[in-house]
Amino acid sequence: MTRRWPLRAFSRMLARAYTSYSSSSTFPLKHVTKSNFEYALSELKSHVGAADFVAIDLEMTGVTSAPWRESFEFDRFDVRYLKAKDSAEKFAIVQFGVCPFRWDDHRHSFIAHPHNFFIFPRQELAAGGPSNEFLCQTTSMDFLARYQFDFNTCIHEGVSYLSRGQEEEALRRLNLRYENNGLDNLNEVRDVPVASVTDVLFCERMKNRLHEWRDWLLRNGNGGSQFQWASNHSTQQVQTIFYKLRPALCLNGFTSHQLKLIQLVTRKHFKDLSYVRFGGETSCSQQLVVYTDSKNDRDLLMKEVKDNYLKEAEMKIRAAIGFRHVIDLLSSAQKLIVGHNCFLDIAHIYSKFLGPLPLTAEEFVSSINTYFPHIVDTKVLLNSNNVRLPRMKKSNTSLSSAFSLLCPQIAVNSNKNSDLAFRPCVNVEVQVDDTRSSNWSSGVKHEAGYDAFMTGCVFAQACKNIGIDFKSHSSSENLTHNDKLQKHINLLYLSWISGDIIDLSSGNMIAEPSGSNNFRIRRPKVLFENIVLIWRFPPRLNASKLRECISKVFGPNSVTSVYLVDETAIFLQFSKAELVSEFLVLKESLERSNDAISVLHPLSELLQGGNTCAAGYETYKEICSSPISKVLFAEQADAIGIRWKTKLVGSEPEAQSQEPESFSKENAATTAPFLSKKIEVGNKQRVIDDLLSGRSRCDEVIDSFLTAEVKQIGATN
Repeated sequence: MTRRWPLRAFSRMLARAYTSYSSSSTFPLKHVTKSNFEYALSELKSHVGAADFVAIDLEMTGVTSAPWRESFEFDRFDVRYLKAKDSAEKFAIVQFGVCPFRWDDHRHSFIAHPHNFFIFPRQELAAGGPSNEFLCQTTSMDFLARYQFDFNTCIHEGVSYLSRGQEEEALRRLNLRYENNGLDNLNEVRDVPVASVTDVLFCERMKNRLHEWRDWLLRNGNGGSQFQWASNHSTQQVQTIFYKLRPALCLNGFTSHQLKLIQLVTRKHFKDLSYVRFGGETSCSQQLVVYTDSKNDRDLLMKEVKDNYLKEAEMKIRAAIGFRHVIDLLSSAQKLIVGHNCFLDIAHIYSKFLGPLPLTAEEFVSSINTYFPHIVDTKVLLNSNNVRLPRMKKSNTSLSSAFSLLCPQIAVNSNKNSDLAFRPCVNVEVQVDDTRSSNWSSGVKHEAGYDAFMTGCVFAQACKNIGIDFKSHSSSENLTHNDKLQKHINLLYLSWISGDIIDLSSGNMIAEPSGSNNFRIRRPKVLFENIVLIWRFPPRLNASKLRECISKVFGPNSVTSVYLVDETAIFLQFSKAELVSEFLVLKESLERSNDAISVLHPLSELLQGGNTCAAGYETYKEICSSPISKVLFAEQADAIGIRWKTKLVGSEPEAQSQEPESFSKENAATTAPFLSKKIEVGNKQRVIDDLLSGRSRCDEVIDSFLTAEVKQIGATN
């Protein structure tokens, strides 16, 4: 006797079959693919609804699209955002960890529900535009492989998605396509060229067959024998059926080209026959020739077909939303979202599931706050003095280190005899489906679901350290309103390297907590108005030689710092902001001059070859804002269309290459003071002759030239 399973129970059984444990550990973790996504989503809704907070973590295919797009200490906060934006737009999310945490009053423990979603941005809509593209960074892919990431599962079984912007655009195109086409053109193709004798014969034969079928219908309107279709191809079969209470000829076994020819014949030769396709544009769609007894009946039929087609297409678009349902769930629940060093994660979430990232950090902050008003970065939380353990001062605050130090009882759950296990710690149990566990071995680090679990545990213990008593915590109490936690909410590290923290509530940059930067190497403070960007300088010049070259002109203490962007570009920080303008003016003057005196200038070594470019900090921001990513910074500048060599601060480059005649007068005025010490004013050729003959020493001429040059720059400014 065959046993019948209730549909709901059978669905749950299949879904649980995909709940697995990591191959190298026994940590209970729910792996979610497209096969069990619907069931996992329904369970996740109830877990998120009851959660006190939800921890997240992402695994991506890369971080930086070019070496110069790394996060540097000389990056201003708006540039850091542009670099995060570039990363989020170019790389893909391949794993998304979601772990709701709920406090259980009876067990005095948190109940965690770790989910590990595999994600892959495959193209689910046939007419959804160009295929999705993303970059893969070899170091990141190697990193994932070393931690046993399952690429096959990701690509073959990963859950796809549409962002809100993509969904809106798909619906807009759908409505525009069918509303503008009109009823008569729905489901119809453009004229198909009948280019061969075979096509001509096929069209003629189909016209005759359709005539025969229509005549048969008119003779046998009340039924009777089945219409017989004579065909030389056994695969070509027709059957008379009823479609929306109208007689129709169901076409089977024809090629797509033949069906287009049938459609052409129907439209050209029969006013009372309509070609209809239903079931979408897939291989499972059904092709019909439907009989209508009047023009009004035909119009009504096509309207019904159009409405059905639109409904089916809209359902396909809704079905393609995929993993974004999880993001919509987290957003609508308005729960506290917890991540670790998670600004890039949040940027990825916005770019993949909400819409194109805003152009500025201010716009991003304003927008993300409407979707996720409560976010905690455990990296920021750990660096407040009342959270970090004394032993963490000599360690870093990476997720795995923080987990081991703050949550030893959880991290070494299998080793109850460890000394660390006796330290007071928030209790956490893990539940997957109907199985709850408080004993497990360590999970796989850098698996998104397990990292989300670790993040949540670190947060729970950090909350305990700042004085939040979960034992007196009511299930109806919203953790986001807790006074002790309030000052840490919506503060995210924009960059751990520099210590920049952005407040998502206001968009302001705030100071890092005192004592939290003890781990960093102390360097001179970056003053962006004092920085000049130089690229395409001669390859033989390194940072120290560049500093030495410029210091000869502006003084030994004029350059305070040199920052390497990559092998083709550097930042120089001057001791005074006005030196930036003076350097750029001097560089431009020397490049416009073709006389031999400029060859003797100390900056001539920097300008050798005629390719050296220089500008202020805003040009660096402009280059970083481009979606293009060339490997070398100099190539990037060329790719975005920079053709000038010097851009004066606060001016347009076009105005800097005009009026060469005025320069010769200015140059004469510049050189006059020092020339009077040796020769008559303006007699440059004699200076050159004196140098060549040895009558004047080179260093004397250069010194006098520099003195006059700097004085002239000061006078013009």
